[in-house]
Amino acid sequence: MREVILLRHAHAEPASTGQADIDRPLSPVGLAEAEAAGRWLLAQGLQPDRVLCSPSRRTRETLEAVLAVTGYAEQRLEPAIYEATPGTLIGLLQEQGEVERLLLVGHNPGLERLVALLDTGQTTDYRGMPPAGVAVLALPELPASAAIEPGLGRLTAYWWP
Repeated sequence: MREVILLRHAHAEPASTGQADIDRPLSPVGLAEAEAAGRWLLAQGLQPDRVLCSPSRRTRETLEAVLAVTGYAEQRLEPAIYEATPGTLIGLLQEQGEVERLLLVGHNPGLERLVALLDTGQTTDYRGMPPAGVAVLALPELPASAAIEPGLGRLTAYWWP
């Protein structure tokens, strides 16, 4: 089985006048949430082999705080994660088929809908994913040519601060 860890960015500051959404930093509460997420991942033994992270400031700061606790992992900024649909996110997972444990740091509603789509096969079954929330999904090993299909995953852990 492969594992996919989905991490929503922690609480961010509201945008200031003229500030782009992508440039919003974490709030002090968000920094504490991200550190707590890192401690939970470490306690569960969920050190990722590779990380794909949205380029937004709040996701990058969330990832920095998490990796400060869990330790280094190979990291890639992936612009497609910002404002991604579940289909886009599945495509990114598909491209990472050789990675045993992948951490994807992103945003709602894409992440919460991806959890539902992989676990139940329907995006309407999502329950929400709070800031700094973590969902861990197990995916079966697939041949390189096989697609990740809705309902293929199994939600094995869910945590939030």
